Amino acid sequence: MSSDAYVFDAYGTLFDVHSAVRKHADALGPAGARMSQVWRQKQLEYSWVRSLMGSYSDFWKLTEESLDYALAANDLGDKNGHLREILLEAYWTLDCYPEVPKVLKRLRKNGARIGILSNGSPEMLNAAIESSDLGHLIDDVFSVDAVKKFKTAPDVYRMVTDSWDIKAKKVSFQSSNRWDIAGATKFGFKTVWINRTEQPDEYKSYAPNKVLSTLEEL
Repeated sequence: MSSDAYVFDAYGTLFDVHSAVRKHADALGPAGARMSQVWRQKQLEYSWVRSLMGSYSDFWKLTEESLDYALAANDLGDKNGHLREILLEAYWTLDCYPEVPKVLKRLRKNGARIGILSNGSPEMLNAAIESSDLGHLIDDVFSVDAVKKFKTAPDVYRMVTDSWDIKAKKVSFQSSNRWDIAGATKFGFKTVWINRTEQPDEYKSYAPNKVLSTLEEL
C-alpha cells in the first residue's frame, strides 16, 4: 500500500507515552504502571471534553492536569511536588519506539513525504523530535494548536491536505489510537492502525486499510 505521503500520529505511535513513568519506576513503586495508564486516559479524555465544550487549551496544559489527577487517584500525590516535577520533565523527552528511525529512513529513501499530525503543542513535539534525533527525517509537523481543535475534528486532518496541496486519498495516516484512525478514515486518508497492544477492534464503520502490530511492518 505505497503512498505519496506518510503522516504519523505522535504519542503512542512514534513516541512511547509510558516511557516517562518507566524512567522513574523506582520512585513510583508498584502503582506506577497503573498511574501511567490513567495519566494517558485522562489526557485524551480532557481533549475530547474540551472539544465538545468548545473550550480549547493546549495539550501541555491537559498533560499537567491529567497527571495531577493520575497521581491523586493512585495515592501518589506529594506535598513538595517532586514526582510531578520529574514526570513532567521526562514527558518532554519521551523515547521513540525502536523501529521508528529505520522506518522513517526507509520511507524517505523511497521518495515519500513524511509528516507528523498531533494533538501535542508545537513545543512538546519539537522537544520529542529533537530528543530522538528525528528532525532530519520529517518534512513537516502539524499541531492542532494551529486550528485550536483536537482530533478527531476534520479541520485537524485538513491541515495536511491544505498545506501539502494533496488529495486525502494520496496520504497514508498511521496511528496507534483507533479513534484517531476512525477520524482519519472518515476524512478520506488511507489509514494504518498500529495496534501495538492487540486491542479489539471498534468503530467498525470506519475501518482502517491495514492493521499492523508495529511500524516495522509498514
